[in-house]
Amino acid sequence: MTTIANNLQQVLGRMAQACKAAGRDPASVSLLAVSKTFGADAVLEAVAAGQRDFGENYIQEGVDKIAAVHAALPGAALQWHCIGPIQSNKTRLVAEHFDWVHTVDRLKIAERLSAQRPDHLPPLQICIQVNIDGGPTKSGVAPAETLELVRAVAKLPRLVVRGLMSIPDHAPEFEAQLAIHASARRLFDEISAVGEPGLGQFDTLSLGMTADLEAAIQAGSTLVRVGTGIFGGRT
Repeated sequence: MTTIANNLQQVLGRMAQACKAAGRDPASVSLLAVSKTFGADAVLEAVAAGQRDFGENYIQEGVDKIAAVHAALPGAALQWHCIGPIQSNKTRLVAEHFDWVHTVDRLKIAERLSAQRPDHLPPLQICIQVNIDGGPTKSGVAPAETLELVRAVAKLPRLVVRGLMSIPDHAPEFEAQLAIHASARRLFDEISAVGEPGLGQFDTLSLGMTADLEAAIQAGSTLVRVGTGIFGGRT
């Protein structure tokens, strides 16, 4: 078994244990393998070990990797998630090559993604990025403004709003991690309860990474984004 395959099994084991501790079905939480800075060979190893969903932070690197992996495995049913910041001049690349975007935090970017999504592709699956802990230098819409942005994005063609994503500042203690992830869960539940038109598939809470996936799952995450725990440390 390769190191990546072994790491994947360890991460899936952690997720299963966290689900058990939270009284949740392990099938209710998906694993997104964050492959930024690692080459297509690393992704192919993960695919061989059963992984199908991959997250990329750097858009051009991600597009190149998607092409390389597709050339190597033209029939593989993989899902590619853009989980990094998006500048206006990169929205076309995202719209044309990715399946999911987790980092929409302003309407302008969503409008460009909508306009540039090719008609022959399925709708782009969107998560709204929320600056849940209010960091002054961090991306994300303020919690109080999230519902308004969700409503606006849900009206755009070729996009489907699937949920929320956050990247809070690192907290070393489990209880602190849990508290901040729980606040994202509350916001998610509040928006879900509104019953807004266009939110029939609002089902995704993208929370948690290698260091805090247990707290995220306890809080209700449906998708954890793990890079280091699968591919190792980055240079």
